[in-house]
Amino acid sequence: MRQLTAPELHRMSPTDFKNSEKLPVSLLLENVRSLHNVGSIFRTADAFCLSQLYITGFTGCPPHREIHRSALGAEDTVAWVHHSNPLTLVHSLKQEGHAVFAVEITSQSIPLDRWEWGFDRPLTLVLGNEVEGVSPGLLELCDASVEIPQGGTKHSLNVSVCGGVVGWEMYRRWTKRGGKG
Repeated sequence: MRQLTAPELHRMSPTDFKNSEKLPVSLLLENVRSLHNVGSIFRTADAFCLSQLYITGFTGCPPHREIHRSALGAEDTVAWVHHSNPLTLVHSLKQEGHAVFAVEITSQSIPLDRWEWGFDRPLTLVLGNEVEGVSPGLLELCDASVEIPQGGTKHSLNVSVCGGVVGWEMYRRWTKRGGKG
């Protein structure tokens, strides 16, 4: 066994990637403190062909050396926009037909492995602050919440790991339905 070289992976060029079919799934980052986490989420969004990143609140934006260090160029291939107010953004997304789900443990959250999503309309998944999670005001605007089932003693995952888990799960489901991956 050997590791494949970059040419053997047959990856798209950045231009081809920008023009390729994307999952109808976006991530909304609310007040994510760590620029390394932001960069990692950009890389996840690229890997799983997510439609968009919505960067809100005080979450850092490209161009930034610390974001680039983790994103490794994905900040140039993934569509993103910054909105200072996530509440206003969510109102707009819902008017455009998006379903908005928090990725958060709540009294009514649905375990990710039991949650059904049919890709019948655009979906935005909200990832909250590393310490506080999704803010109460934003949580109230969400259609529902999904949680990543966990064992162990901790009640949460790092926000970039969480983005990777939900990104992979949505990509897996999308490609299983015939989406291009």
